[in-house]
Amino acid sequence: MGMEFEHTTLGQRVLFGSGKAAGYLAAEVTRLDAKKVMVIASKFETEMARQACAEIEVAMWHDDVVMHVPMETADKARAAAADADIDLLVSVGGGSTTGLAKAVALTTGIPIIAVPTTYAGSEATNVWGLTEDRTKTTGVDDRVLPVTVIYDAQFTVSLPAGMSVASGLNALAHCVDSLWAPKADPINQSLALEGVRALAAGLTGITADSGNIHAREQSLYGCYLAAVAFASAGSGLHHKICHVLGGTFNLPHAETHAVILPYVLALNAPAVPELAARLAAALGHTEDTKTSAVQALNSLRESLNAPKSLADYGFTPEDIPEAVRRVLAVVPGSNPTSATEENITALLSAAQAGDVPAPELATL
Repeated sequence: MGMEFEHTTLGQRVLFGSGKAAGYLAAEVTRLDAKKVMVIASKFETEMARQACAEIEVAMWHDDVVMHVPMETADKARAAAADADIDLLVSVGGGSTTGLAKAVALTTGIPIIAVPTTYAGSEATNVWGLTEDRTKTTGVDDRVLPVTVIYDAQFTVSLPAGMSVASGLNALAHCVDSLWAPKADPINQSLALEGVRALAAGLTGITADSGNIHAREQSLYGCYLAAVAFASAGSGLHHKICHVLGGTFNLPHAETHAVILPYVLALNAPAVPELAARLAAALGHTEDTKTSAVQALNSLRESLNAPKSLADYGFTPEDIPEAVRRVLAVVPGSNPTSATEENITALLSAAQAGDVPAPELATL
């Protein structure tokens, strides 16, 4: 068969350079002719935000940032932006901070400049998420895509190695999901696999030396590729599961992605041996077998001392039936392995307990 696909590349300006954030931001504010800038950064991120904004005038600082972007938090930020007649949003922080800026942009159309301090990747997608009544809803809208992303690895140094690993594995999950998500194609698959290579190298370097700027640059580069691939390919089973766990059970975002990733891979890899072999190679393993990708990811996670169990974050066996019902309602039709009540229950049970992921999940 000939190659046939439809691919969309999102239009966005990317400025990359350690120690360059303040100058880059000032130039972008001038380029966009912004007069009233609202800076969104959590209390923890405020000092980094002030460094990034050292060369611009800020009309408003907003630090009410909450994980998973509850609707009431979004409404408060939207009202603040409207009251101050804001014409540019600057988000400095991780996925929750970027997500709040997106929530404001969704209803106002105010452009965003994103300065990431983690490897979340939200800054490079047009995907938004809001949580209401224990349900996280996501959507796609070009208004929420930041017009510019400024990557400065120095802003990630304060992220401890353990949190860097969790955040980086969240980015790696974007890559893996992009291999078989609803709109996966050869372009985003190639971006995803290069993202895997860069993230594996970067996270390994950070684990060895938390202050390694080169490793942190590699991780930022990888997280950007991951997010671009994800924005094109769409949300696969992994992200559907994590949205349920985050929105319904309030589990922490990065750690949840880090735990769930190997179990979804174990479920899907046997059904797509060629893609699994390419993933294994990107992770540094060259065995052309159905299980090598799972083995390669398990090996990487072990070397990184990655999060292992949903139980560590408050998810209980009693929560599993509700989670299974919610997941089965949103499983993408493109998932390589058919999702059933039995195998999703087994997946979540293994992840809750922290059992070693194994491809036997796919046979249930």
